[in-house]
Amino acid sequence: MVQTRVFSMEGDINIGGIFSFHQNPISLQYAYTMMFAIEEINNSSELLPGVTLGYRIFDSCPSIPLSIRASLNLMNRYESGEGSCNKLSSVHAVIGETTSTSTIGIARTMGPFHIPVISHSATCACLSNRRDYPSFFRTIPSDLYQSKALAKLVKHFGWTWVGAIRTNSDYGNGGMATFLEAAEKEGVCVEYSVAIYRTDPRKWFLEVVNIIKKSTSKVIVAFADGTDLDILIKELHAQNVTGLQWVGSEGWITYRYIASSVNYAVVQGAVGFAALNAYIPGLQEFLANSRPSTTPETHIQGSVTACTGRESLRDTSTRFTDVSDASLLNNVYKATYAVGHALHMLFTCKDGQGPFENNTCADRENIQPWQVKRVNFTTKIGENVFFDELGDPVARYALVNWQMDETGYILFETIGYYDASQPEGQQFEMKEDVKAIWAGENLDVPRSICSESCLPGTRRAFVKGKPICCFDCITCADGEFSNSTNAVKCDKCPPEYKSNEERNSCDLKAIEFLTFRELMGILLVTFSVFGACLAMTIALIFFHYRQTPIVRANNSELSFLLLFSLTLCFLCSLTFIGRPSEWSCMLRHTAFGITFVLCISCILGKTIVVLMAFRATLPGSNMMKWFGPAQQRLSVLAFTFIQVLICILWLTINPPFPFKNMSHYKEKIILECALGSAVGFWAVLGYIGLLAMLCFVLAFLARKLPDNFNEAKFITFSMLIFCAVWITFIPAYVSSPGKFTVAVEIFAILASSYGMLFCIFLPKCYIILLKPENNTKKHLMGKMTSRAL
Repeated sequence: MVQTRVFSMEGDINIGGIFSFHQNPISLQYAYTMMFAIEEINNSSELLPGVTLGYRIFDSCPSIPLSIRASLNLMNRYESGEGSCNKLSSVHAVIGETTSTSTIGIARTMGPFHIPVISHSATCACLSNRRDYPSFFRTIPSDLYQSKALAKLVKHFGWTWVGAIRTNSDYGNGGMATFLEAAEKEGVCVEYSVAIYRTDPRKWFLEVVNIIKKSTSKVIVAFADGTDLDILIKELHAQNVTGLQWVGSEGWITYRYIASSVNYAVVQGAVGFAALNAYIPGLQEFLANSRPSTTPETHIQGSVTACTGRESLRDTSTRFTDVSDASLLNNVYKATYAVGHALHMLFTCKDGQGPFENNTCADRENIQPWQVKRVNFTTKIGENVFFDELGDPVARYALVNWQMDETGYILFETIGYYDASQPEGQQFEMKEDVKAIWAGENLDVPRSICSESCLPGTRRAFVKGKPICCFDCITCADGEFSNSTNAVKCDKCPPEYKSNEERNSCDLKAIEFLTFRELMGILLVTFSVFGACLAMTIALIFFHYRQTPIVRANNSELSFLLLFSLTLCFLCSLTFIGRPSEWSCMLRHTAFGITFVLCISCILGKTIVVLMAFRATLPGSNMMKWFGPAQQRLSVLAFTFIQVLICILWLTINPPFPFKNMSHYKEKIILECALGSAVGFWAVLGYIGLLAMLCFVLAFLARKLPDNFNEAKFITFSMLIFCAVWITFIPAYVSSPGKFTVAVEIFAILASSYGMLFCIFLPKCYIILLKPENNTKKHLMGKMTSRAL
């Protein structure tokens, strides 16, 4: 197949152009825009003065083989296989192609010959590879930026669950691969990703339609060519698959060829990125004045036999003269001017001022890619044009939205902008004066998520085998909270805090201790004070009847001391109630230990007196002189001093202290007195227990001895109660939770104190107050004599 030029005009220097007229009639605009820019340059007195630019523009049909054939023709000056191939290229640079796939073939062909290729529409990120495409440039941003921008766009509108469709080409595969990678970083999940191509059988397009119908995502990201997508959209329309939100790449989002009312029913409200629109002064007039008869060496006229070539387009409205969307036309315009500026720098270089060795200039007959890379100019509309290290321009996009006006004409309304050069978070700029139309003609942004957001107080639990956007929401455990939406984990509350009912914050835990105001505290205080008052009342009764035989018998001094110590025992329980402090913690255990030892020491002394009194009645016995009142006082003092010494050592080495127990209950703090040294605490109790057991054994041995008023028997009962209470206390103390531990200890103190008070003194009070006739020396002596017999 012989390929011919569509447009050509010889000049001092020629620029090549390759466009696909037969695929898209709009491509004819690209060719005319290139010719318009060349005409402006030729008419300019500032750019390339005295030099005329020419052009040779080919049609690729579109076809990759024809694109490559066109590039070979542009290089070797011939349009057939005739002639030599060792001459300089017929063109200094090439503008085109439109698609990435065709452009890749052209760039690969011309790269080894260092002929600059500047594309106005090829966006494949692969073309930024300077090793494979050393002479390639473009005036449209790379898909690398567009793919990342699409991921940010999807995230910006809160769409975390999307479907993906791509063209099965370098453009679609490369762009979608970058999008998927960027989407994953943005936390966006893709439910499906399928490829389509115009040559695929209808069966495959129907399979893709079924995938879309079965999916749960409401947003489709299409990184596709317009021609390929048009086939799929029509299949979707045939099966009434509408109401989905489409997000498009620049390959189709402003492609007028597919902007029909039928397609709009499927993709209405679509949003996507497009090259920035621009107004090119004079272009519309140039297109309106164009006709085949005035176009140099055109090959179109011969194929349009119905035209004379002299028809005017000024009074007609056609796609050819419509420049309302001149984004890609502007890219062609800038590409042509970039070549012009590169040539200008080449031709205006003066010997002795050049950039090479000995300040020489480059060969004017052979433009090099580095010369294009150095251009930096501003267009008539104020747009700055330059290329980065990879031959790419700055990534700036317009965010367009498919809308339909009253006449049914589809508008590509600009609703915002994206600038990749701006800092993160400031790259999007939405227009406030334009309202977006979304899928289904809705004014509200649609939602597309796999799982509903987890509210504060819950956390996300990812489901095995599903994307991270699909998760269950689990309420935070007790003692944990989350105060943000979609929290990945629940944070633990500080030790002194607990989670509230909603699990979205932490509240200060209630501090619990046995208080004087609660019922339990009031009851214990009542029994404590009553016991102390009862002991003092008995002491007053004994003092009032101190001259009677029942009080004088068995050392009344020990009886008064015992009543005093019992009063202290009752009162020391009060130190266990109330908020624990450093002093109260030390006082409660030491006061309890010392007063109880003083009490039991007195009882032990009275027991020994009973035993000694019996021994003293035996003939020749001299026992009482060894355990008289002085010895009794000394024994009580000695037994008590040992406990005092134990308490001093305990308080010195490791004393009790206030402690916030946060391990027993999750919802509250138990304020208690830590023992400090457990050895000290059990030493105090052990010593009390030792004296109590000794007292019990001696009283038990003396229970049947002929004493006065059954003293030994009553002491036995009191010690039996005492030991039973404290033996029961140990497991109850260890197992009782919180403030009940303190209550158990107070109960043990009161129970043992009441036991001793009632068993030892109540019988005597009964005789003093109710049976005074028995409170006589005669009765006392008679009772002892009868027991001895």
